[in-house]
Amino acid sequence: MLNPVQSQRDPAAASRLILTVLALALLWPGLHLSELDIGVLFDGTNAGTMGTFVSGFWPPAHDQDFLSLLLLATLETLAIATAGMALALAVALPCALLATRALSVSALSRGGRPKPLAHALRWPVRGLLIVLRSIPEIVWALLFVRAVGLGPTAGVLAIAITYAGMLGKVYAEIFESVDPLPTRALIGSGASRLQAFAYGVLPQATGEMLSYTVYRWECAVRASVVMGFVGAGGLGQQMDLSMRMFAGGEVASMLLTFLVLVLIADLISQLLRRRFV
Repeated sequence: MLNPVQSQRDPAAASRLILTVLALALLWPGLHLSELDIGVLFDGTNAGTMGTFVSGFWPPAHDQDFLSLLLLATLETLAIATAGMALALAVALPCALLATRALSVSALSRGGRPKPLAHALRWPVRGLLIVLRSIPEIVWALLFVRAVGLGPTAGVLAIAITYAGMLGKVYAEIFESVDPLPTRALIGSGASRLQAFAYGVLPQATGEMLSYTVYRWECAVRASVVMGFVGAGGLGQQMDLSMRMFAGGEVASMLLTFLVLVLIADLISQLLRRRFV
């Protein structure tokens, strides 16, 4: 008969302890290579400099001319993020359908032989998605600024390329995570793969897809602000100008505007999930 103390012992305690020790062992070289020095933040001179810089952000600018400029920059930022996401979706959805195994007859039939053409297409598409998302959008923005000049076009194209890779990868994984039984039944009854996707996969994946898409749209808004620093338009470009002129109040107003945009994106995500989940 087991001792009550032994029966209450966690059988996975040893493995968790080993994983914790390994994680700490890997963390220490990372901290060393990153040259992290938190004590610098509390140095008297640095703390005073930081305090002086932050104090310039108050009060936020709110004069009529600046608010009109802020509204235009905000609308431009939203347009960049939305147009970029629309182009990204146009690329991501077909790529996700080609890359996923959720509609593969061989995968659904349990033991069926994979078609060489489908197998040959799947890996190049996955490789394309890896290439698209591996290059940061700021690098694409720098490239397109040189190609098409300053302005929102460079930001839209940069977001479209990078986020197509991200959305395509995640959509393919979402499609593969749904229950395959409805898809298997539809294909077994003679439905096409497109019909099986529309009636078997998509209804199950809609909620998660919408949630992730809205989150990526929120990320696109943030990315468009960052890309504005390299001339891609929107709030980022205006923030760069304000920081160069040491107009901290204007920067504070832009940061508050950005906070409102993120809150709106969060509300949209919640509403969509309640509607479709």
